[in-house]
Amino acid sequence: MHEQSSFLLVAVVFLLAAVAAVPLAKGLRLGAVIGYLLAGVVIGPSVLNLIDHPEDIRHISELGVVLLLFIIGLELSPRRLWVMRKSVFGVGLAQVLVCGGLIGSVAYFGMHQQLNTAVILGLGLALSSTAFGLQILAERKELTSPHGRLAFAILLFQDIAAIPLIALIPLLGNAASETSGSSNLEQIIKIVGSIAIIVVGGRYLLRPVFRIVARTGLQEVSTATALLVVIGTAWLMQSVGVSMALGAFLAGLLLADSEYRHELESQIEPFKGLLLGLFFISVGMTADIGLLLSSPGAVLLLTTMIIGCKLPLIYLVGRAAGGLNRLSALRLGVVLAAGGEFAFVVFQMARDQALFDQRMHSMLVLAITLSMAVTPLIILLLSQLIKPKPVTVEVPEQYKQIDAAAPRVVISGMGRMGQIIARVLRAQRIPYIGLETSVDSIEMSRAMSSDMPIFYGDSLRPEILRAAQVDKAEYFIITTDDPETNLKTAELVSRLYPQLTIIARARNRQHVHKLIDLGALPVRETFHSSLEMSKHILTGLGLSEAQADSRLKRFRQHDEQVLAAQHKVYDDAAAVIQTAREARADLERLFDSDEIEARSIDELLQPRQE
Repeated sequence: MHEQSSFLLVAVVFLLAAVAAVPLAKGLRLGAVIGYLLAGVVIGPSVLNLIDHPEDIRHISELGVVLLLFIIGLELSPRRLWVMRKSVFGVGLAQVLVCGGLIGSVAYFGMHQQLNTAVILGLGLALSSTAFGLQILAERKELTSPHGRLAFAILLFQDIAAIPLIALIPLLGNAASETSGSSNLEQIIKIVGSIAIIVVGGRYLLRPVFRIVARTGLQEVSTATALLVVIGTAWLMQSVGVSMALGAFLAGLLLADSEYRHELESQIEPFKGLLLGLFFISVGMTADIGLLLSSPGAVLLLTTMIIGCKLPLIYLVGRAAGGLNRLSALRLGVVLAAGGEFAFVVFQMARDQALFDQRMHSMLVLAITLSMAVTPLIILLLSQLIKPKPVTVEVPEQYKQIDAAAPRVVISGMGRMGQIIARVLRAQRIPYIGLETSVDSIEMSRAMSSDMPIFYGDSLRPEILRAAQVDKAEYFIITTDDPETNLKTAELVSRLYPQLTIIARARNRQHVHKLIDLGALPVRETFHSSLEMSKHILTGLGLSEAQADSRLKRFRQHDEQVLAAQHKVYDDAAAVIQTAREARADLERLFDSDEIEARSIDELLQPRQE
């Protein structure tokens, strides 16, 4: 009973630490990995000491890395690798070799480490954080930028390179100790034999097994099968003295082109996220904060060395091999300069293999954590120091020259909504002018009809409005999909041309109220399409066409009345909520009365029909 209570207490501590630290770290834009590490530091022996034996957690938490590598294997289909082969195996290999070579040389010649230790230090610190780097790029919306795509390719190669590096550690550990050549040969035979079993079994057994399990239709059996494959292959590789992660990676790679790939990924993902978070917490628990206090110079020097060595080298690799410009190469270097999560795995295994001592391991963990923590700060500083040059769009002169006849209608924004309005006006031979700031949209519209009166121009510029002869128009239509732009345009046009009728696209009810204040007629972009879908639902559920039309007409009238009432109090949130509640109850009463009325009419008509 005491052991059960102790286990529950440990679970509560871990979950509470994660729930508290991770949102805080993400709110500070430091990333979830930093949050888990900080949670581990706080509950570990260095601070609160809430966990008695943190080393016992490590064996369970390593399953998170195993599951991560299985999913990486699932995502690395041979077809995808072939498409990205130059960036992945060219630039990625160059980055790992160059950074690993320099850091390893510093460790060997400058820090006087053994050759095996220097190799592990160089290659381990050359790796960057996939989760951390991709998260930063996603937050800054730079995944599709040149340096974002190249960063993804390099991180992909690093994930692949981590597999043989993890498998190499036991061999380097054995090489560091006094082992005979025959035992090494026997070990290699066992490893090759285990890999062969995984490859053959994965090719000829896994798909039939998953096919049989899928036919059962039981979700829990499918989850158990996926976990069995991952943990089983991991156990097999561990039993012959190789990392569990290698077996999981091979299993994932064999199933990358399988029809069950997405099902497997969905089954494993929740376990992977929780256990990987547990792994980072366990790493944070092993961080020796006392070392930072006793030897701050050494820790900060090592942190500076990691970033100082990697950043300029990655910059050069991005310029020379990746073909990036200076700014993109610099951004690539900053994103990838920090250490990565695989370094924690590599160095923890290296410590277990006696490749370096506990003090070195603690110093590396602290340095990698600090390098990841300062990366967002470096990016923020870089964005402040280097302002990107505004992108100038080359606009053909014929797009700028507004030479159409005086319009009756001016349309601001020729996207999907604007094009439909233009087609209707054109079919009715009503003269109009379309204004658009996207050259691609103008080219597409003019490709369909060369004489279509669509021109390049920003409706927020008064001189553009004058050139479009807005003063001679009767209607000004605003269809852009940015609510703020619509409001600014409506305000400008209503002030310069108060005689015009302005019809504006509205995003939501709050947007409607603001447009009404500006004197514009708002049209909700999804309201009418939602009513059309509702009509299909009502008729499909048994109502006649006339009944559905009557109900939706009643709904539209009621909603417009509510919208008019809410406009008087739209800046008072409590009043708006109260109005919405009253309107919902009122609408239900209206529909109920319609239903009673319809039944009464049916009862009156029934005797006559007989």
